[in-house]
Amino acid sequence: MLKDHDLAAPDLILAECANIFWKKVRRGELTIEEARFAALMIEGSNLQLRDMLPIWLSAIELAARIDHPAYDCLYLALALKERLQFVTADESLVRKLQRSADPDLMKLALPLQAFA
Repeated sequence: MLKDHDLAAPDLILAECANIFWKKVRRGELTIEEARFAALMIEGSNLQLRDMLPIWLSAIELAARIDHPAYDCLYLALALKERLQFVTADESLVRKLQRSADPDLMKLALPLQAFA
């Protein structure tokens, strides 16, 4: 399970989660209290946040190289920089990386379902 692993992400993840929580509250899928609880759970987790500035140029280069949004490539750049395994629910990104000619990218990503 993921809770048994050290977790790291660019601090962008907070903005992404905040936006997801807002959308779910707006759609009636979560109450504001549930969204607040979810945010507090993230705050209390072992997630280690990393500053985006040291990885953003690498993310831009990765985005251009694999033709994928730079938002996701920030996570990839962090994984490469810190020699971490990148776990994602985006199975198309996993496949794209597995087809890469770059051996560093080929084994970088694992699908989230591998941890279910």
